[in-house]
Amino acid sequence: MELFFTNTLTRRAERFEPLSPGLVRMYTCGPTVYNYVHIGNLRTFVFEDVLRRTLKVAGYQVQQVMNLTDIDDKTIRGANAEGVSLREYTDRYIAAFFEDIDTLRCERVEYYPRATEFIPQMVELIRKLEEKGHTYQLEGSTYFRIASFPGYGKLSGVDPSGIKPGARVDADEYEKEDVRDFVLWKAARPGEPFWETPFGPGRPGWHLECSAMAIALLGESIDIHAGGVDLVFPHHENEIAQSEAATGKPFVKCWLHGEHLIVEGQKMAKSAGNFYTLRDLLERGHDPLAIRYLLLSVPYRQKLNFTFDALQAATAAVERIGNTLRRLHYAPAASGEGDLPLAAVTEFSHEFQSALADDLNTARALAALHTFLTKVNQALDSNGLSQDALTATKAALRLANGVLGVFPEVTSEQVDAEVEALVQQRAEARARKDFATADAIRQKLLERGIVLEDTPHGTIWRRVGRG
Repeated sequence: MELFFTNTLTRRAERFEPLSPGLVRMYTCGPTVYNYVHIGNLRTFVFEDVLRRTLKVAGYQVQQVMNLTDIDDKTIRGANAEGVSLREYTDRYIAAFFEDIDTLRCERVEYYPRATEFIPQMVELIRKLEEKGHTYQLEGSTYFRIASFPGYGKLSGVDPSGIKPGARVDADEYEKEDVRDFVLWKAARPGEPFWETPFGPGRPGWHLECSAMAIALLGESIDIHAGGVDLVFPHHENEIAQSEAATGKPFVKCWLHGEHLIVEGQKMAKSAGNFYTLRDLLERGHDPLAIRYLLLSVPYRQKLNFTFDALQAATAAVERIGNTLRRLHYAPAASGEGDLPLAAVTEFSHEFQSALADDLNTARALAALHTFLTKVNQALDSNGLSQDALTATKAALRLANGVLGVFPEVTSEQVDAEVEALVQQRAEARARKDFATADAIRQKLLERGIVLEDTPHGTIWRRVGRG
């Protein structure tokens, strides 16, 4: 399975080849743990999860780092506002982050480093930059001199030529196109945590943290760095500058960036009343699988317009998948060849994997899935599936869910026992020709959103969409 990704650095689609055969070393920017992550953050994390799963399906071993930014302007401000320690404050939101990604079925990665646990590595990185003449100190802070790195701007396309000598910025986040020397180490300030270092007491700048953790855990050159498009500048541009200036080696081979999520056609903002966390959506009764489905339904390089109509459509899509899986679970193998040729299963698997290999085209992958589900249901409605087709179909769907992670779980132990009991009671009533009881049971189930289908292979039930 050959993979092709659009590399932000080169601005073109490229065949992916890792630096070491069979091994992918990947760094993905994680949350700044000052609050609950919102659905825009979660869209990025789901994209990165699909990327990770696709790499594994393609046969690669993945070593992934997702950092936890537990010290920056926002976390310090939040801890001080509550009058608690930085650790106590950030622990709360780190726990919430793991709850959210687990709820959305994101695989846990190999490393989740906290920035505060890598201060020595950050100090060493600054020391190397200092030795090579890339830094200067001013008022107790240490800055990276952009003019000392000729490649600055190669990721984002910003032009550093207009920078004024000595123009600098201390803030962790700043406006696009604002090309100024950025802070590596911030001088200690009242009310802020600080560490003693050879270049004075203080704390790290945000940009420095990711470079130090990536190099410490994955090496000086890595295969993939992914994150939201909002991080291209200044964050990722600064990562390249400080990493490559320190090591003299290319920092990242392939940069991948996910586009923004908007809500009902507008930028998400608390002031606009359209700002949602996962918890907000769950409190409204929405299915986490439907939320994940919607977040991955649009290819990562396209903007996703999050609407509640689209979420309802995603809910219906997940229910349809679940209904088909339930039918497959209970369907006996056809005595003959059945009505689903093995070629149809092979065609689905090929199209599904080709879609993923094409720059993670999840929309195309989902379209292939639903086309295949239609064929499966048509076969179940007629002569069923042969044992070979049944086995191949279940294997193909397992592979698809191994990447998408949106299939409801359907096993003998997890089906609704009460519904099964009522279906059995109806079957017994029909057998003794008590059709009034059988019809009453059907109606009772229908009122609960359960539709019965009497097929040549027995009675199958499915849930219908909920409002």
